[in-house]
Amino acid sequence: MRDLRVGIVGVGMMGADHAERVARRISGARLVAVSDPDTDRAGALAASFDEVRMIDDPLALIGDAEVDAVIIASPGFAHAEQLTACLEHAKPVLCEKPLTMDAESSLRVVEAEHKLGKQLIQVGFMRRFDPEYAALKELLDSGELGRTLLLHNVHRNKTVPATFRSEMIVRDSLVHEVDVARWLFDDEIARITVHAPRPSGLVGEGVQDPQFAVFEMANGAMADVEVFVNCQVGYEVRCEAVAEKGNATIGLGVDVLTRRAGHWGGAVPDDFRVRFGLAYDLELQRWVDAVAKGTIDGPAAWDGYAAAAVCTAGVRSLQEGRPVEVDMVPRSEVLG
Repeated sequence: MRDLRVGIVGVGMMGADHAERVARRISGARLVAVSDPDTDRAGALAASFDEVRMIDDPLALIGDAEVDAVIIASPGFAHAEQLTACLEHAKPVLCEKPLTMDAESSLRVVEAEHKLGKQLIQVGFMRRFDPEYAALKELLDSGELGRTLLLHNVHRNKTVPATFRSEMIVRDSLVHEVDVARWLFDDEIARITVHAPRPSGLVGEGVQDPQFAVFEMANGAMADVEVFVNCQVGYEVRCEAVAEKGNATIGLGVDVLTRRAGHWGGAVPDDFRVRFGLAYDLELQRWVDAVAKGTIDGPAAWDGYAAAAVCTAGVRSLQEGRPVEVDMVPRSEVLG
Protein backbone atom coordinates (compact mmCIF):
# COMPACT_ATOMS: atom_id res chain seq x y z
CA MET A 1 0.00 0.00 0.00
CA ARG A 2 1.38 3.41 -0.94
CA ASP A 3 1.81 6.17 1.62
CA LEU A 4 -1.06 8.57 2.27
CA ARG A 5 -0.36 11.77 0.32
CA VAL A 6 -1.02 14.68 2.68
CA GLY A 7 -1.55 18.35 1.89
CA ILE A 8 -1.49 21.06 4.55
CA VAL A 9 -3.58 24.24 4.39
CA GLY A 10 -2.13 27.02 6.53
CA VAL A 11 1.57 26.90 7.40
CA GLY A 12 1.94 29.29 10.31
CA MET A 13 3.39 27.93 13.56
CA MET A 14 0.97 24.99 13.80
CA GLY A 15 0.92 24.09 10.11
CA ALA A 16 4.69 24.27 9.78
CA ASP A 17 5.03 22.04 12.84
CA HIS A 18 2.66 19.52 11.28
CA ALA A 19 4.59 19.66 8.00
CA GLU A 20 7.78 18.69 9.80
CA ARG A 21 5.88 15.97 11.65
CA VAL A 22 4.34 14.41 8.53
CA ALA A 23 7.57 14.63 6.54
CA ARG A 24 9.92 13.31 9.22
CA ARG A 25 8.11 11.34 11.93
CA ILE A 26 4.82 9.85 10.74
CA SER A 27 4.87 6.44 9.07
CA GLY A 28 2.52 5.64 6.22
CA ALA A 29 2.24 9.28 5.13
CA ARG A 30 4.05 11.60 2.75
CA LEU A 31 3.84 15.39 2.63
CA VAL A 32 3.10 16.42 -0.97
CA ALA A 33 1.70 19.96 -0.89
CA VAL A 34 1.27 23.08 1.26
CA SER A 35 -0.78 26.24 0.84
CA ASP A 36 -0.92 29.57 2.64
CA PRO A 37 -1.93 33.16 1.80
CA ASP A 38 1.71 34.04 2.56
CA THR A 39 3.06 32.40 -0.57
CA ASP A 40 6.65 33.28 0.29
CA ARG A 41 6.37 31.43 3.59
CA ALA A 42 4.62 28.48 1.94
CA GLY A 43 7.18 28.38 -0.86
CA ALA A 44 10.10 28.42 1.56
CA LEU A 45 8.55 25.62 3.61
CA ALA A 46 7.86 23.50 0.52
CA ALA A 47 11.44 23.99 -0.65
CA SER A 48 12.77 22.69 2.67
CA PHE A 49 11.39 19.22 1.85
CA ASP A 50 11.85 16.91 -1.12
CA GLU A 51 9.09 16.80 -3.74
CA VAL A 52 6.61 19.07 -1.91
CA ARG A 53 4.62 21.54 -3.99
CA MET A 54 3.39 24.96 -3.00
CA ILE A 55 -0.18 25.53 -4.24
CA ASP A 56 -1.42 29.13 -4.10
CA ASP A 57 -5.12 28.41 -3.62
CA PRO A 58 -6.06 26.25 -0.59
CA LEU A 59 -9.21 25.05 -2.38
CA ALA A 60 -7.06 23.95 -5.31
CA LEU A 61 -4.87 21.97 -2.90
CA ILE A 62 -7.94 20.28 -1.45
CA GLY A 63 -9.19 19.33 -4.90
CA ASP A 64 -5.80 18.26 -6.24
CA ALA A 65 -5.83 14.67 -7.51
CA GLU A 66 -2.42 14.00 -5.96
CA VAL A 67 -3.59 14.93 -2.45
CA ASP A 68 -5.31 12.05 -0.62
CA ALA A 69 -5.97 13.75 2.73
CA VAL A 70 -5.77 17.25 4.17
CA ILE A 71 -4.63 18.89 7.39
CA ILE A 72 -6.30 22.26 7.98
CA ALA A 73 -4.23 24.59 10.15
CA SER A 74 -5.55 27.86 8.74
CA PRO A 75 -7.28 30.56 10.84
CA GLY A 76 -10.70 29.53 12.14
CA PHE A 77 -12.64 31.92 9.91
CA ALA A 78 -11.50 29.93 6.85
CA HIS A 79 -12.44 26.50 8.17
CA ALA A 80 -16.08 26.32 7.09
CA GLU A 81 -15.28 26.85 3.41
CA GLN A 82 -12.27 24.56 3.48
CA LEU A 83 -14.09 21.76 5.34
CA THR A 84 -16.96 21.99 2.86
CA ALA A 85 -14.46 21.59 0.03
CA CYS A 86 -12.95 18.52 1.72
CA LEU A 87 -16.41 16.97 1.97
CA GLU A 88 -17.21 17.80 -1.66
CA HIS A 89 -14.01 16.07 -2.76
CA ALA A 90 -14.46 13.21 -0.23
CA LYS A 91 -11.07 13.98 1.31
CA PRO A 92 -10.33 12.86 4.89
CA VAL A 93 -9.35 15.89 6.93
CA LEU A 94 -7.74 16.62 10.27
CA CYS A 95 -8.96 20.10 11.21
CA GLU A 96 -7.26 22.08 13.94
CA LYS A 97 -9.65 23.70 16.40
CA PRO A 98 -12.01 25.43 16.18
CA LEU A 99 -14.12 23.40 13.77
CA THR A 100 -15.62 26.74 12.69
CA MET A 101 -16.09 30.12 14.35
CA ASP A 102 -19.66 29.60 15.59
CA ALA A 103 -22.21 26.94 16.42
CA GLU A 104 -24.43 27.52 13.37
CA SER A 105 -21.71 27.00 10.78
CA SER A 106 -20.30 24.04 12.75
CA LEU A 107 -23.72 22.40 12.72
CA ARG A 108 -23.94 22.85 8.94
CA VAL A 109 -20.59 21.06 8.60
CA VAL A 110 -21.83 18.18 10.80
CA GLU A 111 -25.03 17.90 8.74
CA ALA A 112 -23.12 17.97 5.44
CA GLU A 113 -20.81 15.20 6.57
CA HIS A 114 -23.74 13.13 7.87
CA LYS A 115 -25.42 13.32 4.45
CA LEU A 116 -22.34 11.67 2.93
CA GLY A 117 -22.84 8.67 5.20
CA LYS A 118 -19.16 8.57 6.16
CA GLN A 119 -17.01 10.30 8.75
CA LEU A 120 -14.22 12.25 7.07
CA ILE A 121 -13.56 14.98 9.64
CA GLN A 122 -11.40 14.62 12.72
CA VAL A 123 -10.91 17.63 14.99
CA GLY A 124 -7.50 18.46 16.44
CA PHE A 125 -8.23 18.26 20.15
CA MET A 126 -4.81 16.74 20.76
CA ARG A 127 -5.10 16.53 24.55
CA ARG A 128 -7.07 13.30 24.16
CA PHE A 129 -3.84 11.78 22.80
CA ASP A 130 -1.53 13.10 25.52
CA PRO A 131 -0.34 10.16 27.67
CA GLU A 132 -1.15 11.99 30.93
CA TYR A 133 -4.67 12.92 29.86
CA ALA A 134 -5.21 9.42 28.45
CA ALA A 135 -4.12 7.89 31.76
CA LEU A 136 -6.47 10.21 33.66
CA LYS A 137 -9.36 9.27 31.38
CA GLU A 138 -8.64 5.56 31.89
CA LEU A 139 -8.52 6.01 35.68
CA LEU A 140 -11.82 7.93 35.82
CA ASP A 141 -13.56 5.49 33.48
CA SER A 142 -12.42 2.53 35.60
CA GLY A 143 -14.66 3.66 38.45
CA GLU A 144 -11.83 3.13 40.93
CA LEU A 145 -12.37 6.61 42.35
CA GLY A 146 -16.15 6.52 42.12
CA ARG A 147 -18.07 9.18 40.22
CA THR A 148 -16.17 12.23 39.02
CA LEU A 149 -17.61 15.35 40.64
CA LEU A 150 -15.34 18.28 39.77
CA LEU A 151 -12.55 19.28 37.39
CA HIS A 152 -10.09 22.08 38.12
CA ASN A 153 -8.13 23.31 35.11
CA VAL A 154 -5.30 25.77 34.50
CA HIS A 155 -4.37 26.89 30.97
CA ARG A 156 -1.58 29.47 30.73
CA ASN A 157 0.48 30.73 27.80
CA LYS A 158 3.65 32.75 28.23
CA THR A 159 2.49 35.39 25.74
CA VAL A 160 0.28 35.68 22.67
CA PRO A 161 0.24 38.26 19.84
CA ALA A 162 -1.43 41.61 20.48
CA THR A 163 -4.12 40.59 17.97
CA PHE A 164 -5.30 37.85 20.36
CA ARG A 165 -8.44 39.49 21.75
CA SER A 166 -10.82 38.54 24.57
CA GLU A 167 -13.20 36.48 22.40
CA MET A 168 -10.25 34.52 20.98
CA ILE A 169 -9.27 33.48 24.50
CA VAL A 170 -12.63 31.70 24.64
CA ARG A 171 -12.68 30.28 21.11
CA ASP A 172 -9.00 29.38 20.70
CA SER A 173 -7.77 28.64 24.23
CA LEU A 174 -10.70 27.77 26.50
CA VAL A 175 -12.04 25.50 23.75
CA HIS A 176 -9.46 22.87 24.77
CA GLU A 177 -10.88 22.66 28.28
CA VAL A 178 -14.38 22.53 26.80
CA ASP A 179 -13.42 19.36 24.96
CA VAL A 180 -11.52 17.98 27.96
CA ALA A 181 -14.55 18.41 30.23
CA ARG A 182 -16.94 16.78 27.72
CA TRP A 183 -14.48 13.91 27.21
CA LEU A 184 -13.57 13.23 30.85
CA PHE A 185 -17.16 13.49 32.08
CA ASP A 186 -18.57 11.82 28.94
CA ASP A 187 -21.34 14.41 29.09
CA GLU A 188 -22.40 17.70 27.55
CA ILE A 189 -21.92 21.15 29.06
CA ALA A 190 -25.32 22.65 29.79
CA ARG A 191 -24.32 26.11 31.02
CA ILE A 192 -21.20 28.24 30.96
CA THR A 193 -20.20 31.34 32.90
CA VAL A 194 -17.07 33.23 31.88
CA HIS A 195 -15.85 35.71 34.50
CA ALA A 196 -13.53 38.60 33.68
CA PRO A 197 -11.43 39.37 36.76
CA ARG A 198 -9.03 42.29 37.02
CA PRO A 199 -7.00 42.19 33.79
CA SER A 200 -3.24 42.04 33.64
CA GLY A 201 -1.60 45.40 33.05
CA LEU A 202 0.68 43.73 30.50
CA VAL A 203 -2.02 43.11 27.89
CA GLY A 204 -3.58 45.40 25.31
CA GLU A 205 -6.32 47.84 26.19
CA GLY A 206 -9.72 46.19 26.39
CA VAL A 207 -8.36 42.62 26.52
CA GLN A 208 -9.82 40.55 29.37
CA ASP A 209 -6.90 38.36 30.39
CA PRO A 210 -7.02 36.28 32.55
CA GLN A 211 -10.49 34.75 32.40
CA PHE A 212 -12.17 32.30 34.75
CA ALA A 213 -14.85 29.95 33.42
CA VAL A 214 -17.29 27.61 35.11
CA PHE A 215 -18.95 24.74 33.23
CA GLU A 216 -22.11 23.12 34.53
CA MET A 217 -22.47 19.63 33.08
CA ALA A 218 -25.82 18.11 32.17
CA ASN A 219 -25.32 15.45 34.88
CA GLY A 220 -24.78 18.05 37.60
CA ALA A 221 -20.97 17.86 37.78
CA MET A 222 -18.92 21.04 37.39
CA ALA A 223 -15.58 22.20 36.02
CA ASP A 224 -13.65 25.43 36.44
CA VAL A 225 -10.94 26.84 34.21
CA GLU A 226 -8.40 29.61 34.65
CA VAL A 227 -7.17 30.81 31.27
CA PHE A 228 -4.28 33.30 31.29
CA VAL A 229 -2.66 33.68 27.89
CA ASN A 230 -0.10 36.33 28.89
CA CYS A 231 1.14 34.88 32.17
CA GLN A 232 4.82 35.70 31.32
CA VAL A 233 6.08 32.43 32.87
CA GLY A 234 5.66 29.72 30.24
CA TYR A 235 3.14 27.21 28.94
CA GLU A 236 1.33 25.56 31.85
CA VAL A 237 -1.59 23.14 31.53
CA ARG A 238 -2.90 21.25 34.55
CA CYS A 239 -6.04 19.29 35.31
CA GLU A 240 -7.26 17.91 38.64
CA ALA A 241 -10.22 15.55 38.79
CA VAL A 242 -12.06 15.30 42.10
CA ALA A 243 -14.07 12.11 42.57
CA GLU A 244 -16.04 10.42 45.35
CA LYS A 245 -13.13 8.30 46.57
CA GLY A 246 -10.09 10.36 45.69
CA ASN A 247 -8.56 12.81 43.23
CA ALA A 248 -5.97 12.81 40.48
CA THR A 249 -3.84 15.57 39.00
CA ILE A 250 -1.86 15.80 35.76
CA GLY A 251 0.44 18.46 34.35
CA LEU A 252 2.65 18.88 37.41
CA GLY A 253 5.84 18.08 35.55
CA VAL A 254 7.02 15.83 38.37
CA ASP A 255 9.35 13.96 36.03
CA VAL A 256 11.71 16.98 36.05
CA LEU A 257 11.11 18.13 39.62
CA THR A 258 14.42 19.08 41.28
CA ARG A 259 15.53 20.11 44.77
CA ARG A 260 18.77 22.00 45.30
CA ALA A 261 20.24 24.95 47.20
CA GLY A 262 17.12 25.41 49.29
CA HIS A 263 14.83 25.50 46.25
CA TRP A 264 12.72 23.02 44.36
CA GLY A 265 11.17 23.17 40.90
CA GLY A 266 11.50 22.20 37.29
CA ALA A 267 11.36 23.48 33.75
CA VAL A 268 8.33 25.27 32.32
CA PRO A 269 8.08 24.95 28.50
CA ASP A 270 7.79 28.10 26.42
CA ASP A 271 4.88 26.91 24.30
CA PHE A 272 2.47 24.11 23.46
CA ARG A 273 4.78 22.41 20.96
CA VAL A 274 7.02 21.27 23.81
CA ARG A 275 4.29 20.28 26.29
CA PHE A 276 2.13 18.46 23.75
CA GLY A 277 4.69 17.43 21.13
CA LEU A 278 4.17 13.71 21.78
CA ALA A 279 0.39 14.18 21.79
CA TYR A 280 0.57 15.73 18.31
CA ASP A 281 2.77 12.88 17.10
CA LEU A 282 0.33 10.28 18.41
CA GLU A 283 -2.67 12.18 17.07
CA LEU A 284 -1.33 12.40 13.52
CA GLN A 285 -0.05 8.83 13.46
CA ARG A 286 -3.41 7.48 14.59
CA TRP A 287 -5.19 9.73 12.08
CA VAL A 288 -3.04 8.43 9.23
CA ASP A 289 -3.56 4.83 10.34
CA ALA A 290 -7.32 5.37 10.60
CA VAL A 291 -7.59 7.05 7.18
CA ALA A 292 -5.92 3.98 5.67
CA LYS A 293 -8.81 1.96 7.11
CA GLY A 294 -11.44 4.44 5.91
CA THR A 295 -12.35 5.85 9.32
CA ILE A 296 -11.24 8.35 11.99
CA ASP A 297 -9.66 7.76 15.39
CA GLY A 298 -10.38 10.76 17.56
CA PRO A 299 -12.74 13.69 18.10
CA ALA A 300 -15.36 13.88 15.37
CA ALA A 301 -17.18 16.77 13.70
CA TRP A 302 -19.86 16.50 16.38
CA ASP A 303 -17.24 17.19 19.06
CA GLY A 304 -16.19 20.28 17.11
CA TYR A 305 -19.81 21.43 16.95
CA ALA A 306 -20.36 20.83 20.66
CA ALA A 307 -17.24 22.81 21.52
CA ALA A 308 -18.31 25.63 19.20
CA ALA A 309 -21.74 25.76 20.82
CA VAL A 310 -20.19 26.06 24.28
CA CYS A 311 -17.72 28.73 23.14
CA THR A 312 -20.50 30.68 21.41
CA ALA A 313 -22.32 30.73 24.75
CA GLY A 314 -19.05 31.53 26.49
CA VAL A 315 -18.45 34.63 24.40
CA ARG A 316 -21.99 35.82 25.24
CA SER A 317 -21.32 35.18 28.92
CA LEU A 318 -18.10 37.19 28.75
CA GLN A 319 -19.84 40.06 26.97
CA GLU A 320 -22.99 40.08 29.11
CA GLY A 321 -21.50 39.17 32.47
CA ARG A 322 -23.95 36.37 33.25
CA PRO A 323 -24.37 32.60 32.95
CA VAL A 324 -25.54 31.49 29.49
CA GLU A 325 -27.31 28.26 28.62
CA VAL A 326 -25.62 26.26 25.87
CA ASP A 327 -27.92 26.05 22.85
CA MET A 328 -27.29 22.73 21.12
CA VAL A 329 -29.38 20.67 18.77
CA PRO A 330 -29.78 17.17 20.29
CA ARG A 331 -27.35 14.70 18.79
CA SER A 332 -30.16 12.30 17.91
CA GLU A 333 -31.86 14.92 15.73
CA VAL A 334 -28.73 15.35 13.62
CA LEU A 335 -27.02 11.96 13.58
CA GLY A 336 -29.98 9.71 14.33
